[in-house]
Amino acid sequence: MNLADSDFALFALPERFRQDRAALDARWKELQREAHPDRHAAQGAAAQRVAMQWSVRINEAYQRLKDPLKRAAYLCEQRGAPIHAESNTAMPTAFLMQQMQWREALDEAATEGELDALATELSAARAQVLGAIERLLDEVQDAAAAAKEVRALMFIERFDHDVQARFEQLGQ
Repeated sequence: MNLADSDFALFALPERFRQDRAALDARWKELQREAHPDRHAAQGAAAQRVAMQWSVRINEAYQRLKDPLKRAAYLCEQRGAPIHAESNTAMPTAFLMQQMQWREALDEAATEGELDALATELSAARAQVLGAIERLLDEVQDAAAAAKEVRALMFIERFDHDVQARFEQLGQ
């Protein structure tokens, strides 16, 4: 293994969006056992520092691979289509209109039932975008198109936090 290996190479996984979460978790545990600094205590401080670097690298890769949004963004970047979320906020008109409708629905939601309906709609939209990302990355091999979907997913995830915060406000 090499610290510069891709996350997928580090975890010995195929470089694709769809991943088996149980296999990913099992491999993470295995890698953590191998790299744990205590296993290298007899080899001295330098070996423990290297083990600590490995442990950090393994955890960083695991955090990226287990989260669909982070995994998709990582794959897009690996394939030459960085997300550039800070500077590229272009979205299709239909998605912008959907965002406005969701914002209005959130602003007008006065009951948990209304928020539940919005959360359900948001969940369906998330599933649809995740499906599109998987198809674009794993089947079509179009990272640029997938990057657009990743930016949409980023909005959905942020908006979901707003919906959850509103649930908390109503619950008080």
